[in-house]
Amino acid sequence: MDDSSLKALLEDLPVFWWEFDQPWHVRERGGGAFADTGTAQRFLDRVRQELADPGHPPRDGRWLARFDGRTFDVSCPRDATRAHRRTRGLAVEVDTHPEAPRRYAAFADLVDLAPAAAFIRDRHGRYLWANHAYAHLYGTTAQELTGRRIEDFDAPEEAVQFRTLDQEILTRGTPVRHTLHYRRPDGSAGHAVGHRFPVRENAQTCVAGIYVDITDHLRAMVQRQEAEERLRALRDHTGLPCALLTAGGRVIEASAAAAELFDLGLPDLVGRRAHTLLAPAPGLERLHRRWRGLIARRTRRVETSVMLGGTRGLQRRARLHLTTVGHSADRAGQVWAVVTHQSLAHQAHPALTAAQIRILTLLAEGSSNSDIATSLKLSRQTVDYHLGRLRGLLGAPTRPALVARAYVLGILAPAAWPPRSATAAHPLSTV
Repeated sequence: MDDSSLKALLEDLPVFWWEFDQPWHVRERGGGAFADTGTAQRFLDRVRQELADPGHPPRDGRWLARFDGRTFDVSCPRDATRAHRRTRGLAVEVDTHPEAPRRYAAFADLVDLAPAAAFIRDRHGRYLWANHAYAHLYGTTAQELTGRRIEDFDAPEEAVQFRTLDQEILTRGTPVRHTLHYRRPDGSAGHAVGHRFPVRENAQTCVAGIYVDITDHLRAMVQRQEAEERLRALRDHTGLPCALLTAGGRVIEASAAAAELFDLGLPDLVGRRAHTLLAPAPGLERLHRRWRGLIARRTRRVETSVMLGGTRGLQRRARLHLTTVGHSADRAGQVWAVVTHQSLAHQAHPALTAAQIRILTLLAEGSSNSDIATSLKLSRQTVDYHLGRLRGLLGAPTRPALVARAYVLGILAPAAWPPRSATAAHPLSTV
């Protein structure tokens, strides 16, 4: 390799070279270690002083020199101070992390260990400094990054994009905030958001950047959005009346079937208190206690029978399923409410007695009036009286019609056998 090729190779590297033929009369110098000749001359004067100091002799023509907070490996021939011979010298920067001024030392340490990725590049796309978080994005170390160029780590099209951004900063001279798209070492797409801004480093204007990797955050947001869309589709296409309630019992969102169930428009249902949708009925206080236990995480789900009210004064019995939402160990944040097994909407009627409900369950089971009287230890006349009273309350002219009305009005549980009351607290209980 001739002198011109060597000089071209050294031009952009972190080295400084010189050539002289008289005692420290420099004939030629170059390299990318210093931004201006004045700084280079100050460094050369420092080298001359070190060589002239008998207390710091070089070993085999080499020693480490400190200059402007940077460390250089300096090499020159043993007779470098002799005037009779032209010779050359070479200084290579070996400490690639220039010391920050003392007043910024704490800040430099903080940025170096911060989770935000930060870097400094010169106008030629060469890394002067990078912290651990930035190097991690490329699956390498900060030491490996420093001194290398953008093209050494990024794909050609991305390297062109990054150089264009750098030039924009150098031209404008002001910070720019933007979202950066890049390719991760595993080939997946990465996203980062942050700022690029001009800085003065080694007496030259460079480009610095600090970014937060939001790839995992965006992925989680997309996954959450997809899950919400699937849940919304499931909610709207099952036809089940369901609603999401706050811990205070207010409707946050609801299905179209839920709005239809209560004869309300969907905007009118959202925001309402859930207890205003219930008709007065025995067992409401018990439901409130179970709700409080649900919110307090004493139980995760509740299934019970409720009487629902409507805007036209009609009521219907239904099965209500309540399930907590959220991961807090102390208190549930929200509750999903789902309605199943709706009865026929009907005008309110007086609450039936336990004896009347028991007669209905035996009648639905196929028992005759005599069998019912024997089972309940009642007279035949008393059973006949109760059946006549029930036909009047439920609007059923015959025994079969009475059983059918008991089911469609939600008095008897539709999925239970032997027949039992829809409000029975235990599966084996008949009332």
